[in-house]
Amino acid sequence: MIQSKHPLRLNVGFIVSQPIGTSRDFHFEYPQIHLHPDLDFTDFVGVIRISKTPQGLLVQAKFQAAAVAECVRCLDVFAQPLATEFSELYAFSPRTASESGLILPEDANIDLEPLAREYFMLELPISPICRPDCKGLCIYCGENLNHTTCEHQINPQPLVDDSASDT
Repeated sequence: MIQSKHPLRLNVGFIVSQPIGTSRDFHFEYPQIHLHPDLDFTDFVGVIRISKTPQGLLVQAKFQAAAVAECVRCLDVFAQPLATEFSELYAFSPRTASESGLILPEDANIDLEPLAREYFMLELPISPICRPDCKGLCIYCGENLNHTTCEHQINPQPLVDDSASDT
């Protein structure tokens, strides 16, 4: 994983002294990254635009990454592609803060890791599927039907024993 303790921390102090409307783009690309405390991603790429407004610094972010997931149909582990976008305002003072309550720290270092983590968590599927045509597991023997065809698929068995209902 990335060695930096804060891979998404930016010093934006230089923008604070610029005129309103000034913006700057920051690009990120990490083969692997860990978002504290529990999210690991591969192929993490993104761009952040920071713009000065009268109220504070507007952060507009777009990120893409892949997370390790387990398919709910076949139980194979796969890389789940994820993408997220967000806009948040880091206010200059508490009285100009938005609903999120983000305030620009005195040292002008903003750490976007908590925001990125929160927005990626919203994108994680509840029931990840490795691919749309995933065949899942055989209900009798548990074989992964994406990798093999078991005898139950060649000679299907009834799910319910019909002989008991003849009484």
